[in-house]
Amino acid sequence: MNYFSSDFKLGILGGGQLGKMLLYETRKFDVYTKILEPSDDAPSKVACNEFVKGDLLDFDTVYNFGKTVDVLTIEIERVNLDALEKLESEGVKVYPPSKALRTIQNKATQKLFYRDNKIPTAPFSRFAYTSEIKESISNSGLSLPFVWKCAEFGYDGQGVKIIRKIEDLEGLPNVECIAEDMIPFKNELAVIVVRSASGEVVTYPVVEMEFHPEANQVEYVICPARISDDVAKKARAVALEVSNKIQQVGILAVEMFQTQDDEIIVNEVAPRPHNSGHYSIEASYTNQFEQHIRAILDLPLGNTASKVAGIMVNLVGAEGYEGNVVYKNMETILKLDGVTPHIYGKKQTRPFRKMGHVTIVNKNIEEARKIAEQVKNTIKVISK
Repeated sequence: MNYFSSDFKLGILGGGQLGKMLLYETRKFDVYTKILEPSDDAPSKVACNEFVKGDLLDFDTVYNFGKTVDVLTIEIERVNLDALEKLESEGVKVYPPSKALRTIQNKATQKLFYRDNKIPTAPFSRFAYTSEIKESISNSGLSLPFVWKCAEFGYDGQGVKIIRKIEDLEGLPNVECIAEDMIPFKNELAVIVVRSASGEVVTYPVVEMEFHPEANQVEYVICPARISDDVAKKARAVALEVSNKIQQVGILAVEMFQTQDDEIIVNEVAPRPHNSGHYSIEASYTNQFEQHIRAILDLPLGNTASKVAGIMVNLVGAEGYEGNVVYKNMETILKLDGVTPHIYGKKQTRPFRKMGHVTIVNKNIEEARKIAEQVKNTIKVISK
């Protein structure tokens, strides 16, 4: 099939910043794109060929949209899977496949999948409702502390809370959830695996993630991870095993813990371009967004190696500010060597909302980390 400067249509469910960055690549290749997104102010709206406003969880909306494109992909997991299954049965190519999304979309189902397939992961208990947890604790079925995670629709630190005492359960939504053992770990790592429609597979280097202690969001992504070759080899092997069992097509970001004994256990996965791969836009030979397009169109996959060390700093809304966004001290960070900001196009800021990211590249990873700290302490995402 001729994808370039042709009548071919690529459909994308979701129009957020990940969709916008995917569109950098489709515009480079002159691939016609059509976006379905519920918000009129979506970052992707300015860059696609067609924009359709609609509910991603509504069966008819997703199904009718899917009938108008040749290949359908996602930039967010919150989509109607029944509609995707029907589209697949009628011959529409949907990547990642709906079967993979069914495994991943619900965190309880995802954890059961790891256990059933002997993929190392933290021990957990599954609950139909959060209210059941207190009884489990009182009956000694569950011990404090643990990590509470809602089963569906959590994102960017939302839907996750460390429970150290029973009172910490107050105010949590009464939904299906899991209670996961807290793992004493050395590092949080991630590996992006890419699988094409015909089965070609590549992995990106292991990255190290540093999290904000309160927001539970990634603050820094460091590539390459500052770990031994043996640990990196283990991490890539585990990520490949997860990818092989799930059989996704496109990007699969596998988030992992490196334990105190240097074992690797899987935390969770995302079947789409991911925050842990944003560094690749500046630092890699083939960035994750181009790689996702290559994979779902079954084109040869690109080189995943890094040209230079890269660190990604998330730009999130500052605490105490809400409203029309202002990026304070942007000119100051632009004076620093190897610094590239990416602004997502969200006009309204609020505390901890992802508004953009900054990539820092340098031949020396420790120097890059110092500059990243300087960037983090300098730029402020505030409001007018």
